[in-house]
Amino acid sequence: MNSLIDSNNRRINYLRISVTDRCNLRCIYCMPEGGVPWIPHDEILTYEEIATIVRIGAGLGINKIRLTGGEPLTRAELPKLIEMLSGINGIDEVSLTTNGTLLKEQVLALKEAGLRRINISLDSFKQEIFKQITRLGNLQDVLNGIESAKDAGLNPVKIDMVVIKDVNDNEIIDFAKKTYEQGWHIRFIEFMPLSKIDGLVTAKEIRSRIEPLGKLEPSISIIGNGPARYYRLPGAKGTIGFISAVTEPFCRWCNRLRLTSYGQLCPCLLSDDGIDLREPLRNNKYSEDEIRRLIIEVVASKPTQHRLATDNIALTRKMSQIGG
Repeated sequence: MNSLIDSNNRRINYLRISVTDRCNLRCIYCMPEGGVPWIPHDEILTYEEIATIVRIGAGLGINKIRLTGGEPLTRAELPKLIEMLSGINGIDEVSLTTNGTLLKEQVLALKEAGLRRINISLDSFKQEIFKQITRLGNLQDVLNGIESAKDAGLNPVKIDMVVIKDVNDNEIIDFAKKTYEQGWHIRFIEFMPLSKIDGLVTAKEIRSRIEPLGKLEPSISIIGNGPARYYRLPGAKGTIGFISAVTEPFCRWCNRLRLTSYGQLCPCLLSDDGIDLREPLRNNKYSEDEIRRLIIEVVASKPTQHRLATDNIALTRKMSQIGG
């Protein structure tokens, strides 16, 4: 029985966990060019601490886990954590979001450990634009990672493109065509105004640019637990999803909590609210019943809706710490 129902009658069953704040890229919508100060390793949750939180959460009705970062594949022995989490009673699925640059070498170990699905971030097919957005890295590494994930059977492999005005928005059609040519599952994500960059291209505008390829028909065949709405072009094997956090907030259906790499359990990505679980866990200050109570308290504090489209939101947490 799920005990996690918030004040807006939303059933919470999905936990996104940032396993590290570190990343091997410096994407313009996530980090400044010089990066950010890393959190000391001894302040990051251990795998055992993460597993304890997940086990307690599973007893309350959490059954879906997504691991994020920073870049989660920069953390050592990640398959060990996946094996620990996938073995917890009540957890139906462990999935991963990655930039894909380190995936090819690790994908088989991840799959064998129990990873079920994967999302890969890719914002351009052009090396010069890829470098402009990520500031580091090699496009071919990501493309190799995508193919290795498909070969490993981590289906459906979802490709996430953050659309940025005057940077990569001229590639929308190229990405959409991949649903025909290679059966890719593409998700177009609205750029969130959390930086000085004026980059928003609305989901409505993205759809209008895809329409010359054919009429988008709603699709319910894609597996997922998140906010995307999925469509399919006529004759395409893959799907096209839209995540319109700015112009068409999906908050009324939000089913998730977020755990930062340093142990803060948060009710919303776009809020500084949250409760520290690391300190009571690490110092045995609270019993598991008390940890359970704190999780329920966070759920009760979940806001009705974020204010991204109307307010200038300034977060003290960096996107790399909470796993966007």
